[in-house]
Amino acid sequence: MPFFSVIIPTYNRATFIAKAIQSVLNQTFSDFELIVVDDASTDNTELIVKKIEDSRLKYVKNEKNIERCLTRNKGISISKGRYICFLDSDDYHLPHHLQILYQEIEKRQF
Repeated sequence: MPFFSVIIPTYNRATFIAKAIQSVLNQTFSDFELIVVDDASTDNTELIVKKIEDSRLKYVKNEKNIERCLTRNKGISISKGRYICFLDSDDYHLPHHLQILYQEIEKRQF
């Protein structure tokens, strides 16, 4: 079981999605799974995500647009991590983001 499940809900974010994904895959802390849940994008978001090869990356596409909240919930339902983290598809994590979260959780024994 991974320590973190990082969930990126996305919709028509072809311009930004690769940077968001790479920011997670390049973390100094590597015990995570990354779940991209595409809310039925009509641009080439799917093609961009599927070009990225990493065993920690999972891609799921909704058949129809169900909006952000339900898309996040879908990511949660398939996640296997001990802790859930969300990242917006037009944002990114700095390289030590998950490491810092991990250290704080361990220090506080959540």
